[in-house]
Amino acid sequence: MPQDFAISALLTLFVVVDPIGLTPTFLAVTEGFSRTARHGTALRASLIAGAILVGTALIGDWLFRTLGISLPAFRIAGGLLLFAIAFEMLFGVRMRLEGRAAEEAAEENARDVAAFPLAIPLMAGPGAITATVLLAGRAHGNLMLTGLLLGVVALVSASCFVAFIFADRIGRLIGKTGNIVLSRLLGVLLAGLAVQFVIGGVRAFFPA
Repeated sequence: MPQDFAISALLTLFVVVDPIGLTPTFLAVTEGFSRTARHGTALRASLIAGAILVGTALIGDWLFRTLGISLPAFRIAGGLLLFAIAFEMLFGVRMRLEGRAAEEAAEENARDVAAFPLAIPLMAGPGAITATVLLAGRAHGNLMLTGLLLGVVALVSASCFVAFIFADRIGRLIGKTGNIVLSRLLGVLLAGLAVQFVIGGVRAFFPA
């Protein structure tokens, strides 16, 4: 059970956040930065996004109770939202949105780039937050599962940092075509995960 939960959490968050797919945007918003400034931006963005998702994981159960939302209902709603994000990935909408965010960020002060648009909304966006809340709900307050989820969040944040550090090399390696293909493949995987969330929510509402 813990191993299955950890694998599911890692796949879900890694696909939603998509560290490799974010490297072109990172290069765009840090264009003209020195190597030191770029590395500092990567570290700050990863820490901010990680802190947001950790907070989301810790208050997930409390949020359900406070708002009076049942886990099955949120599973269905979250699954539909994740499916919408998968749809954007499959048809290139997300990439266009990220490109627009990069253009907006170019007008902001360089110190703010780590928070917007890198940490929010690209890394810790609606999809990642929704996925984290769903996973926290599946943990049902179990300390071991919650600890595994926090570890997964830290691992995904670290993956983003590493991807940003090697963004130049990754960009040259996969190229524009490779990035498009990768985004489409991850979109298909995320769509499957989203449908599974919806199925789980429906089964909870209508148990056999």
